[in-house]
Amino acid sequence: MNGPAPDGYRWLSKEPVIAGVALAAIATHLVLRFALDTGGTLLGFPTPAVPLLAALTVGGIPLVAGLVLRLVRLDFGSDLLAGISIVTAAVLGEYLAGTLVVLMLSGGQALEAYAVRRASSALLALARRMPSRAHRKRDGQVAEIALAEVVVGDLLVVFPHETCPVDAVVVEGHTTMDESYLTGEPYVLSKVVGSGVLSGAINGEGALTIRAEKTAVDSRYAKIMQVMRESEQRRPALRRLGDQLGAVYTPVAVAVALVAWAASGDALRFLAVLVVATPCPLLIGIPVAIIGSVSLAARRGIIIKDPAVLEKIDTCRTAIFDKTGTLTYGRPELTDVLPGEGFTKEDVLGAVASLERYSRHPLAAATVAAADDAGLAPAAAAEVSERPGEGLRGTIGGRAVQVTSRKKLVAQLPASAGLLPPLAGGLECVALIDGRYAATFRYRDEPRAEGKAFIGHLKPHHGFERVMLVSGDRESEVRYLAEKVGITEVHAGQSPEQKLALVREESRKAGTVFMGDGINDSPALTAATVGIAFGQGSDVTAEAAGAVILESSLERVDELLHIGKRMRAIALQTAIGGMALSLIGMVVAAAGYLPPVAGAVTQEVIDVLAVLNALRASLTPRVLTDYAS
Repeated sequence: MNGPAPDGYRWLSKEPVIAGVALAAIATHLVLRFALDTGGTLLGFPTPAVPLLAALTVGGIPLVAGLVLRLVRLDFGSDLLAGISIVTAAVLGEYLAGTLVVLMLSGGQALEAYAVRRASSALLALARRMPSRAHRKRDGQVAEIALAEVVVGDLLVVFPHETCPVDAVVVEGHTTMDESYLTGEPYVLSKVVGSGVLSGAINGEGALTIRAEKTAVDSRYAKIMQVMRESEQRRPALRRLGDQLGAVYTPVAVAVALVAWAASGDALRFLAVLVVATPCPLLIGIPVAIIGSVSLAARRGIIIKDPAVLEKIDTCRTAIFDKTGTLTYGRPELTDVLPGEGFTKEDVLGAVASLERYSRHPLAAATVAAADDAGLAPAAAAEVSERPGEGLRGTIGGRAVQVTSRKKLVAQLPASAGLLPPLAGGLECVALIDGRYAATFRYRDEPRAEGKAFIGHLKPHHGFERVMLVSGDRESEVRYLAEKVGITEVHAGQSPEQKLALVREESRKAGTVFMGDGINDSPALTAATVGIAFGQGSDVTAEAAGAVILESSLERVDELLHIGKRMRAIALQTAIGGMALSLIGMVVAAAGYLPPVAGAVTQEVIDVLAVLNALRASLTPRVLTDYAS
């Protein structure tokens, strides 16, 4: 069964139960009719027919209710023939044929329900992280209040292992906080007085007193949730493969059935044609191919969160890459420390690393690692602050240390422009000590070794027409990477909201595959036709993406592209081949040589052939990738 369950099934949502009831009813009918040779009536019906009537009631009524609603909306899905067959069978008293159709339909829906995730799972993953209460401190007393009651300036206490409720600044205490939800990386950062804390971060062993700088609805975490919710609501509603085929097949089958009825004057001909025409290769074969491909992908370290990506990925024509952790390894390394006049490399590196231990910036870990490698012991830090637009500040060993960008330094101290080394590719930051320019730090997040070969592989082998690099990093670093891997279309300095807008715009033009790493990419991952997340990262990122590459490897992306293409080919073979056999059966039934029950059995044989073909999708092919780095 393709697409969401019909509306009539949503209130029941028990497809496996319906299939079990239908199967039990058929078995009971056969025992009563042949083994026990039961005669007589029950409730006015022949006794062997009663279990079939029960199955038709349990399985048919929800389907017919949903069918009527879909007809009102002019939504003609691939289950339309099955619904008409059930109604016609009940009217004509062909209860066995109708129950066989219920079994086929509910079995297909059970398979589909097994394969498809809920669309709201990303939002649920986000919502589960946030607390609903906060601990406000007033006049030395701590009271629990609703999160919505927090106002800017409130003093809040965050107990050990609690989630921080709002964006705030530490005013008392010393602990660590896990902010990995923001980046997808395992950032556990120290927090002291003056440190900023983010909503959604998980506190460590010590209690903190913080001053709220934003209300809960204005905090960064809430903004991410808002963008995610909007993206979820505006996600393209692409029609599923089976419904596309069913939209053509259904009117043809109904027309043949009506002609057979009109020519013969026998209503059973109408039912016989519809029963053998019921498109179970669409209802069952395609979900089996999808599930088999999901299983194959899992064995290759690719988790398919949304099976629809397998249908869509081969139709996408635009590939959009985030930079960090996708085309790079996501581990920047400090390559140079260029000290200013009057400073030594060791002096500046020790002071800056002592400050950077309290920063969440991706470059901070590289600085700290370089200082540790050099054997520089960290100095005591105080008054640490990392406010937007101001860089990182603090007092280290009695000296005022600031880490900022070249542009902000020149704006702050214009005379320092002549002291700075020439610009170079890669990442950099500058340091001031006691208000004087102290050093320039240069970093490099190296591109993946296979990046250039993979990018060159996309257009000729997978039909992509455009390849884009979209990143929040500065232009020089993004263009450096783009040149290394062979991408000419670059968008630098993009916020999560800007990434989302760009992906939405490109998705309106052509199908898009977006590849990213980290929760900041979650909105774009959700808005893309196909979203692929790299690495295990954050649970939220994994939920937002349609597929997750557990081993951060571009070769695995190529395998996913091939699995999707192969699944689509097998699904089309299954659907079109099955429909062709059904069309032959329809002609035989229209001529009067195939009664309804025999037609249902014939359709079951076609189903078996379709499922056997669809099962090929679960087998590992001899060649799964034609990409070599």
